Amino acid sequence: MNREGRARDAAARGKYAPLYRDLSARSEAEWRASFDEVEAILGFRLPDSARLYRPWWSNQRKGGGHSHALAWQAAGWRTSAIDLEAETSGARRTRPREPGNRPAGGGSTSTSSGRRFGAGPGRRVSRSAANRSTTRPDV
Repeated sequence: MNREGRARDAAARGKYAPLYRDLSARSEAEWRASFDEVEAILGFRLPDSARLYRPWWSNQRKGGGHSHALAWQAAGWRTSAIDLEAETSGARRTRPREPGNRPAGGGSTSTSSGRRFGAGPGRRVSRSAANRSTTRPDV
């Protein structure tokens, strides 16, 4: 099994496996959810650091990282729009959905409140601003 396959296997068995499975099954290219919606998928409360620190939602470089980031990245997603004040997360698909995975939900790219996912391309903010509230692609 190659490195990518081992990462997917670890994500499928880890603490954040429900998120990995949900994202793997989604057919849309973009997804936005409230922190409460993410918790409903996981079946447990996000750690306080997810609500307080933007870096918790950071994507990881190959070969390292945290189990929560492994879950979305092994499923083929990268976080791209995190708003700590509104408690919303957004992600973009980095590769096509794997064959055999059924789409989760209705395949919508908006949240239950109707807000669209993501920010314009290339929008960047400073680290201090990122810890307050941010829309920041591909961090």
